[in-house]
Amino acid sequence: MAKNILVCDDAAFMRMMIKDILTKNGYNVAGEAENGLKAVEKYNELKPDLVLMDITMPEMDGIQALKKIKETDPAATVIMCSAMGQQAMVIESIQAGAKDFIVKPFQADRVLDAVKKIVG
Repeated sequence: MAKNILVCDDAAFMRMMIKDILTKNGYNVAGEAENGLKAVEKYNELKPDLVLMDITMPEMDGIQALKKIKETDPAATVIMCSAMGQQAMVIESIQAGAKDFIVKPFQADRVLDAVKKIVG
């Protein structure tokens, strides 16, 4: 069965790009969120197999959203995404429970490798 994935990024074109990569490879994009608050709401509503979460977003950043999701569901699987040069944030997100980290600009292969490694 196709894995359900929630895509969270404040940039619509990024969500579209990720959605395109995932759907072309047999994954189901269950929902999208344009900020951290929406990401937490959508997670609780959809209970996806995986969340792809941008770090830098309005309302609530990705790390805060990750922590909130982990509070309600310690088994949640989240891959963080962010622009280069944010090592401190990478470390913080891994400590907060992220399973992996993808650097923008995305390479389709890297996105798929991360997703496959975690949800198959």
